[in-house]
Amino acid sequence: MAKPAKVVLTSRNNRTYRVPEQEQRIREVTRLRSAGEPRNGNTKRQAVRRRLLAMLDGMDVGDALPSERRLAADLGVSRPTLRQAIDGLVAEGLLDRRHGSGTYVSEPRIAVPLTMTSFTEDMIRRGMRPGGRVLSFRTEAAGARIGRRLAMSPLEEVFTIRRLRLADEATMAIETLYMPRALMPGLRRQDLEGRSFYELLRGNGVEIASGTETIEPTVTTEEEAAELGVPVHTPAFLFERVTRDAEGRPLEYVRSLYRGDRYRLELDLTPPSH
Repeated sequence: MAKPAKVVLTSRNNRTYRVPEQEQRIREVTRLRSAGEPRNGNTKRQAVRRRLLAMLDGMDVGDALPSERRLAADLGVSRPTLRQAIDGLVAEGLLDRRHGSGTYVSEPRIAVPLTMTSFTEDMIRRGMRPGGRVLSFRTEAAGARIGRRLAMSPLEEVFTIRRLRLADEATMAIETLYMPRALMPGLRRQDLEGRSFYELLRGNGVEIASGTETIEPTVTTEEEAAELGVPVHTPAFLFERVTRDAEGRPLEYVRSLYRGDRYRLELDLTPPSH
């Protein structure tokens, strides 16, 4: 049986864009850095990103970027640093890398009126009472897979938080959230009890500027079924999301599994402009 196609949505400034999956997979924004390198080592990449954005303002859709070698020389940075910055812009849909051809300014995305919301906001909008409890809360090394998602060294620490989400006191979803510990080092388990994570971020001066989310159908594993109180292999929706700040730095990677018998997707559609 063919694997179901994924729906890929990219949100910027509270608008969501529908993009081809092959362009918008959550890509490796940075290569894994050397062991022990601090997170503020991203500063140079952020400066390169700003200069690239300024350059893109003077270019048209379809224009090719100069070669990597020339661009690195013009900007006075190493090619790995340049590549990391370009990877970030590709992941945001601003650039299109074509294998064997080069990197080009992307076409504008077709917008649909969706917004990026927290579970709490989503349930309230649906007329339901949100709730939940923290199943586990720990600090650990990011490891290779999470390190790639969050653009950090695999040896840097992350908070790994697993929560059961409720709607009208019935199970709705299981959420596993990964966040760089350096982002909010004083975070405690009780801070997340019955509270929106995004509300907590805003309260600590952290603003989300954009995000990338994939949605695909799946079925529950034995462990997931037990936590949700449903039979094994119950249909479900798998959401995976990376959110970023205004500088393009990943703030969180979250994997949410929603019960297929209690959750449905709603899209507000508008007529085409042409």
